[in-house]
Amino acid sequence: MDANQVTERFRKREFVLELADNPQYPQFVMFQLTGNRCESIDSFKVGDEVRVDFSLRGREWKSPQGEIRYFNSLDVWSVDLASGSSGEEPPLPDGPPPGFDDVPF
Repeated sequence: MDANQVTERFRKREFVLELADNPQYPQFVMFQLTGNRCESIDSFKVGDEVRVDFSLRGREWKSPQGEIRYFNSLDVWSVDLASGSSGEEPPLPDGPPPGFDDVPF
């Protein structure tokens, strides 16, 4: 999807990946890129196998009527082509994703 300027200082771009671990029941998961990461998927094309490193984020929202809802997002911090056919798991990143230490609990 195209990048969306949400506010003057916040921009995001959403994209969907098909998780085909079980081809009979594929899962479609939406991720989001924010800020200067929005262009990081421009070089990929539909059908590429990728590895995504992300943070699971959640927030509470209260409507003007007092109804409380919860939202989750998968905030991407890197996308790379999947490793070759070696069958090895790619190495884990050296540290936590950016913003990891600002968790409110």
